[in-house]
Amino acid sequence: MSSRNKHLPSNCSRKIPNASFEWNFSFDDDGNLTLLSAQYSYNILSQQGCFSQSIVGGNKGKARRATRKFFLIGVTVGISGLFVACLICLILYKNKKLKFISSSSKLLTRGNTSDQYFHDLEMTGPQCTQIFSYEELEEATEGFSASKELGDGGFGTVYKGNLKDSRVVAVKRLYKNSYRRIEQFLNEVEILSHLHHPNLVILYGCTARTSDELLLVYEFVPNGTVADHLHGPRSSENILTWPIRLSIAIETADALAYLHAIEPQIIHRDIKTNNILLDDGFHVKVGDFGLSRSFPLDVTHVSTVPQGTPGYVDPVYHQCYQLTDKSDVYSFGVVLVELISSKQAVDMARSNDEINLANLALNKIQRDALDELADLALGFQSDQEVRRMVSSVAELAFRCLQSDRDMRPSIKEVLEVLRVIQNGGYERDKIAEISPSKEEAHLLERGPMFSPNTVMGGWMSKSTTPNIST
Repeated sequence: MSSRNKHLPSNCSRKIPNASFEWNFSFDDDGNLTLLSAQYSYNILSQQGCFSQSIVGGNKGKARRATRKFFLIGVTVGISGLFVACLICLILYKNKKLKFISSSSKLLTRGNTSDQYFHDLEMTGPQCTQIFSYEELEEATEGFSASKELGDGGFGTVYKGNLKDSRVVAVKRLYKNSYRRIEQFLNEVEILSHLHHPNLVILYGCTARTSDELLLVYEFVPNGTVADHLHGPRSSENILTWPIRLSIAIETADALAYLHAIEPQIIHRDIKTNNILLDDGFHVKVGDFGLSRSFPLDVTHVSTVPQGTPGYVDPVYHQCYQLTDKSDVYSFGVVLVELISSKQAVDMARSNDEINLANLALNKIQRDALDELADLALGFQSDQEVRRMVSSVAELAFRCLQSDRDMRPSIKEVLEVLRVIQNGGYERDKIAEISPSKEEAHLLERGPMFSPNTVMGGWMSKSTTPNIST
């Protein structure tokens, strides 16, 4: 035994084993690197009596040095572990970023999104026949001037443009820093180029995939959004009377019924008053199909990470990751309440239990307190006809907002009831068919689920390629 270890028993040693690192990587068929796991270990072996022997066996000075030594070892191990953890996070982040870039590249180069894909678009019909140059749209929007800006959203900014053929258009310029911009671009082009309905916005065309930027060109809808008129910059004009609001509800439901009935079925996934545009005659044009998903009619749901707008997202979809046509019905229920109340879907200025409009509405409707929910400027208290119609629409909204999807009506049923209400028939039996009974309604008192108020919970995803389930 060396002189340094003379105070230790023969089975003890001061040597500390070196740190060990274990990395588990994999490469897929496309050459993407994935870090499956990483482990860092630093084992200090000590048998009973060894540590105390190394301290007690020497003088006080040696004990202090030994204590310092083990303290320094602990600090070193801690710092090393932190460094390795940061390194792992950095590798994971870089790898994730590379995967998004790789995914985006595939979207641009795979068969149906190549130049042939855009050529095929020109052959599909008159509504999406044009491939615009970037320079043409830059000129149409005066260099994407701020004075031409109509609004912005999660994926891009929309500008008003004037084409050389005298058409007035809306040009969506997708954000360059969005990984999902290519997916959103292709999603809108592929879906809207095959849809034909008077209450859906028309897509005139888009830029080629080789363009400097990805731009989408729509018909210009001049009268703003429903949100603008209900609780936005144009709300003070008080243009949306109750008959107009009911007509907006019917035309929006008609557009959704069309989407849900075609093959493959299309779920809009972002129905909200900001995506319902109005023309000069206050007719509806539903837009923004960037989040939309399609799947066969015989499929019950699509399993995908939730996306959408807080306050409108189906709480079942939010919690169970299952998207169905009833998810659109829930969002439409929120729109109905907005039309009744002129209130925002999420308002942080309201009390905590009323921040979410769906929560507020369910509470007021259950307590038969529509006077506290309805916009009194509509004539709810002074006009009995308006009162009956608003009350009937509130019943319908109540059913659309049910936590249990099976208790929600289909959008086709919603449309039928809205038309009955508009025609003055007030077929109470028909409305009752899709309204919950008192026994069913008590489920709400046991803690119903509500759409999230914010996206702070991390439920938003950057990729929603669906897994189709039956």
